[in-house]
Amino acid sequence: MTSPSQTGVVEKTAPGGTEGEAPAGLAPRQLMWRRFRRDRTGVVSACVVVFFFAVAVLAPVIAWLYGKDPYTTYGLDRPELLDPLTGYPMKPNGGIDGEFWFGIEPKLGRDVLTQLVYGIRTSLLIGLAATVLSTLTGIVIGVVAGYTGGRTDYFLGRLIDLLLSFPQQLFFVAFMPVVTALFVSPQKETPTYFRVTALVMVLWLLGWMQLARLLRGQVLSLREREFVEAARVTGASPWRIVRKELLPNLVTPILVQSTLMLPNFVTTEAALSFLGVGVVEPTPDWGRMFAKGANFYEGDITYMFFPGIAMVVFVVAFNLLGDSVRDAMDPKTTR
Repeated sequence: MTSPSQTGVVEKTAPGGTEGEAPAGLAPRQLMWRRFRRDRTGVVSACVVVFFFAVAVLAPVIAWLYGKDPYTTYGLDRPELLDPLTGYPMKPNGGIDGEFWFGIEPKLGRDVLTQLVYGIRTSLLIGLAATVLSTLTGIVIGVVAGYTGGRTDYFLGRLIDLLLSFPQQLFFVAFMPVVTALFVSPQKETPTYFRVTALVMVLWLLGWMQLARLLRGQVLSLREREFVEAARVTGASPWRIVRKELLPNLVTPILVQSTLMLPNFVTTEAALSFLGVGVVEPTPDWGRMFAKGANFYEGDITYMFFPGIAMVVFVVAFNLLGDSVRDAMDPKTTR
């Protein structure tokens, strides 16, 4: 008899793909990549996500080529750009023209395009840092709780339950001023770098629990499997069992949760900035643009239009990418 790896296997793809035979001898990663490429929604979402990251990384280059920056008050320097009575752009549609492609900001006349580009950079920096820290913390605590069991599992499980019981959005709003007040005198202006660091820390401290709970349950199931028992019998150390036997089987939930965690952190950071406890002037940020746009929407809806569209596209693309990654890595979950 010959094994499936010698004859080739028939592979069912995710929605939008076609059935076909996978070539013999393909590794699991190659099969995953094959399934992902056949998912058109996943490929398009990945391209959109890559575009946002490229814009964030190349923000200074884009601003240099465009010839504008997000800090210069063009409307104050050139009075003909703004209405002297209302402060709104003189030209229609928020001042969109060949010079200012996305228009200018009411009252101050800053360029909207460069504010949006640098705002993507700020939001992604904070969201990505919080995602990495939360993912690493969730992996460590979830795996330790599930593998060790006993009192350690009980203590860490109760800690996760306690932190999950907090109303996170309300706690974010209440906790940010407390963190900044502990290190910066109320009479002094809080530096931007400190606000960014505080945002990352707060998002991290309250963002790792769901991943940890998920991984704890996965490890509780995996530690009783035959391959883990065989590793114990051969004298493998706990660290080797976790690294060689458990973590490779946790890649799918870790990747899926991470791709869902990042847009959640980005929207949370934007919400905090919108409420005035996150990033403040003059640092470009999506949430700050929403806050400014809420004051101007009656006279200039265009200023809120571009960051709103960018936020929606970013969140939807990341969520669709997470679903596509899950389906590619574990086709049994395909619906």
